[in-house]
Amino acid sequence: MKPIRKLVIPVAGLGTRVLPATKTIPKEMLTVVDKPLIDYVVHEAYEAGIEHIILVTGRGKSAIEDYFDHAFELEAVLAEKNKTELLTSIQSDIPKAGSFSYTRQQAPLGLGHAVWCARDIIGDEPFAVSLPDEIVPSRPGFLKQMVEAYNETGGNFVAVEEVPQEETSKYGVISPTERNGKLVKMSGMVEKPDPKDAPSNLRIIGRYILQADIFNLLENQERGAGGEIQLTDSMNKLAQQQDFHACLCSGNIHDCGSKLGWLQANVKLGLENPDFGDELRNYIKNL
Repeated sequence: MKPIRKLVIPVAGLGTRVLPATKTIPKEMLTVVDKPLIDYVVHEAYEAGIEHIILVTGRGKSAIEDYFDHAFELEAVLAEKNKTELLTSIQSDIPKAGSFSYTRQQAPLGLGHAVWCARDIIGDEPFAVSLPDEIVPSRPGFLKQMVEAYNETGGNFVAVEEVPQEETSKYGVISPTERNGKLVKMSGMVEKPDPKDAPSNLRIIGRYILQADIFNLLENQERGAGGEIQLTDSMNKLAQQQDFHACLCSGNIHDCGSKLGWLQANVKLGLENPDFGDELRNYIKNL
């Protein structure tokens, strides 16, 4: 069983749900408190032991690459003014040489196509996928919990959380066959089922561990919902061929792909910030 060393982060999307902010700023660079979304996802990957991160980018996403690089003018000014703590904080985000790769998705053909674009960098290894809309600021992160579960069983994984049964029509949910604690063996996934027909109330979160066999399925995958190549369509096929588990992760995940979700994440993490959380709480109480 090969270890999970590589992570794919699809960042080519247009971020239409949070327009007009994303007209000139990549969605992944929107800040939650004092860090961009992409920073939370990358640090979650580091905690899980990921060695190589592949960003599937598109036009207008160069700010993401710049964020994970040296800003020589800024660093020089901070050093000159002896702002050591700030200098250290921005330099700590710079990855080791060769540990980041970038590849482009030239057309908006869906999540499945974005993952397929990373096939040559992944090779024949199992790999993880993290969607940058959803952040896990708490520790241990969801990806670490999934990697630990994978190390026990191998196969393929999705992260899930429980939602009220009446809300299953908003999400993709799994079809479980057997449950053992936080591990749930599954036979497939159903996209936004009617609550009365939903096979479970376990909704899929944007964290996956997949065997490289998924690339052959994606290459021949017909377009699905929205005229796009859907990752879940190929995952459903893979679930008929290989072991597939869901990991019921502990902790909270923040969906920042909508304006309300992004605002909620800022409020929640702002209140938890040790530097100004109490001041923010008092401000909210006084509104």
